[in-house]
Amino acid sequence: MRKSVFAALFLIVIGIIFGAILVSNFDGVDIGLAQNKSVKLGADRSPSKANAELKALNEAFVNVAKEATPPVVSIVVTTKAKKGQGKEFFHFFPDFKFRMPEEDQQTQGAGSGVIVTSEGYILTNNHVVQDADEHGIEVVLSDTRRFKAKLVGTDPLTDIGVIRIDAKDLPVAMLGNSDDVQVGQWAIAIGNPLALTSTVTAGIISYLGRNIQIIGDTYGVENFIQTDAAINPGNSGGALVNIYGEVIGINTAIATTNARYQGYGFAIPINLARTVAEDLILHGKVERGYIGVSISAVDATVAKAAGLEKAQGVMVQDLVEGGAAKDAGIKEGDIILSVDGKSVKAPNELQSLIAGRHPGEKVTLQIWRDRKAIEKSVKLKPRADKSSVASNVGDNQDEDEISDEKSSKPVQFDALGFTVAKAEAKVKRERKVESEIMVSKVKRYSEADNRKIQEGDIIVEADRKEITSVPEFEKIVKSKRAGDALMLRVKGADGTSRFIAVQIPKD
Repeated sequence: MRKSVFAALFLIVIGIIFGAILVSNFDGVDIGLAQNKSVKLGADRSPSKANAELKALNEAFVNVAKEATPPVVSIVVTTKAKKGQGKEFFHFFPDFKFRMPEEDQQTQGAGSGVIVTSEGYILTNNHVVQDADEHGIEVVLSDTRRFKAKLVGTDPLTDIGVIRIDAKDLPVAMLGNSDDVQVGQWAIAIGNPLALTSTVTAGIISYLGRNIQIIGDTYGVENFIQTDAAINPGNSGGALVNIYGEVIGINTAIATTNARYQGYGFAIPINLARTVAEDLILHGKVERGYIGVSISAVDATVAKAAGLEKAQGVMVQDLVEGGAAKDAGIKEGDIILSVDGKSVKAPNELQSLIAGRHPGEKVTLQIWRDRKAIEKSVKLKPRADKSSVASNVGDNQDEDEISDEKSSKPVQFDALGFTVAKAEAKVKRERKVESEIMVSKVKRYSEADNRKIQEGDIIVEADRKEITSVPEFEKIVKSKRAGDALMLRVKGADGTSRFIAVQIPKD
């Protein structure tokens, strides 16, 4: 009996021990670890932590976030909704926190701003504050203090606005030099996207001098810094800073098909924003000087036709009557290469360089004319409300021409893809031209079509020579070899003149 009891107890103890072992193994816990009541997870050390360069880069981002975030504020704007806001590819807007109403009524949006003086001046976007109701602008600091703000001034042509709060000893942003910005350098965006306050995102500068045609005014200045640092609605007016924490741009717009971040954001260069802000603070408005020209880009074909070694500068298409350029002796067809020694590669670059100047200031333009560089000093003038474009052809069309004069046989230029015919006297009088060379047909996808020659254009110059007859033009075209470029000046049906360069295609 005793042996049976002992045997049973023995079996029970063995079972308990064996069960404990099974349970421990299923739980993945070693018996030794269970006894020590501790477990070591992960490697002994990071193999990259000893890398001084990586450590310095990481600390740089941390320091930028600490130093550059306090001067960036949240701006809450009470405004009236606008009807008919459609979807566009490029957007600049505050983040509307409520659904856009059907009828005009109050709604609320949020943007960002950058404190630029300790006395409460804040730089932001015009589109963030332009439609604010009276007393409808509220600023929330990074330390959560709230202030009502007063609108100081706005400039729709650059999308810059300035507001002010009644506060002192505020943290002030350090402003950098946007002229030193390079593609590929680090960029950090700070703002309040989608109502997420004090958000920091990082990327690189992906393009300089971007024109996205969002301002919607022929005098609008668009020379945006492009970045892939995440920018969303609500970031508008916030800071784009470099790795040193210096503000290099004011975040303004995004390229998107869904009104949210899809990879590309755009910021106003801080040098331009600072100049505009100073004017708004001092005068309540921007006093901007103008050259008084209509300009276009210079590509490889235009450069070849003008005798330039490479594509550079911008071409003067028209002059404003009584404008600064006309007074200084600038001519249609001139190519502006630089402004005060700073090279120009695109129309928006010229606009940006001049946008920071005031009426009465003088600038030195380097001009390419007749295959050589010359300099012209131009005294800038204010923008005229009603400017007329100068015409190089007078009104002396008094010849006794027969209105029913028949057109001569059309001449076709197959290689270029367009046909010219003799313009009727009535058309010449209406256009105020002496030339009879009218474009009667343009072949689709041809060189002429790609270069924007249009049916109805009248060719008044070819190879920088004034011409009046179809045979003259035909002779000039036939003198060119394949690969040569030819500069034309045409007058369109709307009465405006423009220069167009075409290249004779190679077989």
